[in-house]
Amino acid sequence: MNTETKIAAPAPMSVFERYLTLWVFLCIVAGIVLGQLLPGVFQTIGKMEVAQVNLPVGLLIWVMIIPMLVKIDFSALHEVRQHLRGIGVTLFINWLVKPFSMAFLGWLFIRQLFAPYLPADQIDSYIAGLILLAAAPCTAMVFVWSRLCNGDPLFTLSQVALNDTIMIFAFAPLVAFILGISAITVPWDTLFTSVVLYIVIPVILSQLLRRMLLKGGQETFDSVMEKIAPWSISALLATLVLLFAFQGRAIIEQPLVIALIAVPIVIQVFFNSGLAYWLNKKVGEKHSVACPSALIGASNFFELAVAAAISLFGFESGAALATVVGVLIEVPVMLLVVRMVNASKDWYECD
Repeated sequence: MNTETKIAAPAPMSVFERYLTLWVFLCIVAGIVLGQLLPGVFQTIGKMEVAQVNLPVGLLIWVMIIPMLVKIDFSALHEVRQHLRGIGVTLFINWLVKPFSMAFLGWLFIRQLFAPYLPADQIDSYIAGLILLAAAPCTAMVFVWSRLCNGDPLFTLSQVALNDTIMIFAFAPLVAFILGISAITVPWDTLFTSVVLYIVIPVILSQLLRRMLLKGGQETFDSVMEKIAPWSISALLATLVLLFAFQGRAIIEQPLVIALIAVPIVIQVFFNSGLAYWLNKKVGEKHSVACPSALIGASNFFELAVAAAISLFGFESGAALATVVGVLIEVPVMLLVVRMVNASKDWYECD
């Protein structure tokens, strides 16, 4: 595929995406209310499982992830050589800093400082959810963040393609290792199944669909992508309604839980984005690379995290709730990071 196709910029942030936090909040309310009014319906949905995989949620996760992965051009991997320093910084943050810093922040805030205010039997599960959230680099919304900070589109595309490739092989071992050092037991077979279901198969299907669409030309591809773009967020919101229908009673009893879980997530976003931004300046990368590098370094593939948390720990787990809190704060916090890197351009480019 030609270079023009590879670097085609995504559309600006839609109203639906810009107000994602509002929609998530409304889904929280809807899920809690429906869960209290129709408990039998949601219990039936929760029992629709095969090999520990909930079928309705599995379908929704595929609808979430596949349209995002169709946008990824894995042939762009050869472009990584153009920005090796920026790529190196982002990989360092994504795979060696963010998961471990989140494990530390989870231990500090959830297990230590906030423990008296949280249900004791869910503390390990909350930490597990935070680790799942941090272990998967974002693959979709970063295209929007990159656009908003005038990031280099080739760098963004090649970095996302590289991260997705690494995630296929590294997500399960990394999560299992960090959960292990956090003294949290996770079944390897369930984790491996989650990776196959929510990374490997969607990547294969999305790339087959991408090839098929591109055979009809770039115009056909763009037209179809525009039509299916709302599917991802719609499926995400439907999943959240299900999650909060199961989590409703716990949230009503302890509404402070969401705010407490948000604290380590917000801190890790600012820490990792700031570190990536500063390291890019130190290694001499240009601002248009440092911005998307910082944003990719800080944001999370929350769709995968939600799916993995449900598969590993269940609908009613603290892990599922923790990943959903990540969804709740993703847009406002990342938009703030965008404003910060844009506002600091003069500082970044000064000697």
